[in-house]
Amino acid sequence: MSLTHFDAAGQAHMVDVSAKPTTMREAVATGCVLMSPATLALAQGGAAKGDVLGVARLAGIMGAKRTADLIPLCHPLPLAKVSLDLTPDPDLPGIRVTATVRTTGPTGVEMEALTAVTIACLTVYDMLKAAQKSMRIEDIHLLRKEGGKSGLYEVQP
Repeated sequence: MSLTHFDAAGQAHMVDVSAKPTTMREAVATGCVLMSPATLALAQGGAAKGDVLGVARLAGIMGAKRTADLIPLCHPLPLAKVSLDLTPDPDLPGIRVTATVRTTGPTGVEMEALTAVTIACLTVYDMLKAAQKSMRIEDIHLLRKEGGKSGLYEVQP
């Protein structure tokens, strides 16, 4: 299998997507921030910096929109939808983050969904680090992508 971000000489380049058809594309990614039960209670009840989950949701949306600025070979895409669910989970304990990103274009939005999750998780950490510096961001991965030549991809449970 060849890697698409390298030319025949092995030099990095931006993939030419000009001949690809414009289709609806969607990606869903997830990750979590693990923390103590006491820190999770702060995240749910309002920490000193404010609404942790609301601010992290906005940060994730902004991160998805800035993906092409952060990752050198990503195409800037017109995003039609970016949504983030941040769910407190006492079984972790921690916050589960899921991002759904959609566009109509010639290339997929996997990187945008992964960036949204990562930025949201980092924001949760930033807002709660005064309470617990040992929090861990874990298990960031693509759950599903749809659209384009490769069709549907889903992580099997």
